[in-house]
Amino acid sequence: MITSLFRQIQPAQRFRLSLRYIACLLKIPVSAIVRIESWAYVLFVHRRDKGGQFVSYRTLNRWMRTITHMIQTSPTLEDLKQLGLWIQQESVNFEDRYSPKELNYLRRL
Repeated sequence: MITSLFRQIQPAQRFRLSLRYIACLLKIPVSAIVRIESWAYVLFVHRRDKGGQFVSYRTLNRWMRTITHMIQTSPTLEDLKQLGLWIQQESVNFEDRYSPKELNYLRRL
């Protein structure tokens, strides 16, 4: 499911991820990765041991850092309110992707 926040972030175009980073995230050796494809809504990791694995952009540290940056650089109060609504929508639609710690951090920002 694509949300307004997802459309704003555009992770497939913006996120440049190394094999090393993905290997660390998946807890596998770099040598187990054949290649990584940035699809519109997910990463597809071609693995030597499993064939393939989908990785949600929302599970990446880069996702939270991008949201943090958007909050900190929001030019107007109205933009910040809109961003808050998008984050609230995300947290409802993808509650399994956001820990209470992450949501509290975003609220404090």
